[in-house]
Amino acid sequence: MPDTGHSAGAAPRNPGVPLDGSMFRDVRVNGPAAARRADRIGQARAVEAEHRAAWLVNAVRLVDLTTLSGDDTAGRIGRLCAKARRPLAPRIVEALGIGGLHIRVGAVCVYPTMVPHAVAALDGSGIPVASVATGFPAGLMPLDLRLREIEWAVAQGAAEIDIVITREHALRGDWAALHAEIAAMRAACGAAHMKAILATGELGTLTRVYAAAMVAMQAGADFIKTSTGKEAVNATLPVSLTMVRALRDYGTATGHRIGFKPAGGIKSAADAVLWQVLMMEELGRAWLEPDLFRFGASSMLGDIERQLDHHVTGRFGAPHRQAAS
Repeated sequence: MPDTGHSAGAAPRNPGVPLDGSMFRDVRVNGPAAARRADRIGQARAVEAEHRAAWLVNAVRLVDLTTLSGDDTAGRIGRLCAKARRPLAPRIVEALGIGGLHIRVGAVCVYPTMVPHAVAALDGSGIPVASVATGFPAGLMPLDLRLREIEWAVAQGAAEIDIVITREHALRGDWAALHAEIAAMRAACGAAHMKAILATGELGTLTRVYAAAMVAMQAGADFIKTSTGKEAVNATLPVSLTMVRALRDYGTATGHRIGFKPAGGIKSAADAVLWQVLMMEELGRAWLEPDLFRFGASSMLGDIERQLDHHVTGRFGAPHRQAAS
């Protein structure tokens, strides 16, 4: 079991680099090959019994516990933050013998107007508040308004900002415009870490996903993130593999370590294990920490808790025994 002291923000900031097309313009991603590699992920690594329980406990630390609904209220945010502080039922924590590890989620992610409620509810917990911004989810707002939204969310206490890119820049291959836009957003974030959402389900090809990921990192993104969760197609393993390879290549070229956040459609404990195996196999142990890997999820936490309950009792608990997440 890993040391579970909260490490969000421990990785050095990515300062970014000037736009360099040589790092992506000649890269062509073989879609069928990526799909075959994705199908093999985890097949050679059996994760069972106590080992599976350890991977699931670690996954809890990597969750950006999220609510992005039009009917969010201060009360709902308060309940979500209570779950973030104690994501696993006390009986499970006791049975696993992990009480001293102080397990908690990686962050709580909300809309900008919900940031003050989350900051108040998480006071003293050490759990950062992440805010979506920049006209989430479509991003189709004037840039100056998107920058002001970032600044407002940071002023309210958001420690992390999840921005969305202008898809048109990527679809047209206008990488200079995309780099300039993301660099401006990075500057507006100030000390807050920036996660760049690529909305990969709307980019068309894995080659374009790779290029967009590389440009986002060159512009200073601390994390690259697959999706808003609002697209028709969200996080998939081939897309995630492509983005992970891009951040590995960026790290090799610049020496900077970039985080990765798959989001949208990741709902089960099996998903939690599978995506961690991807990170372990492609990047190594360092990317199983919250400063370099997060899940954008909410319902997944409930399934993790259900599976851990089964692990310690031999049966699945009734739904009312598990707090809503």
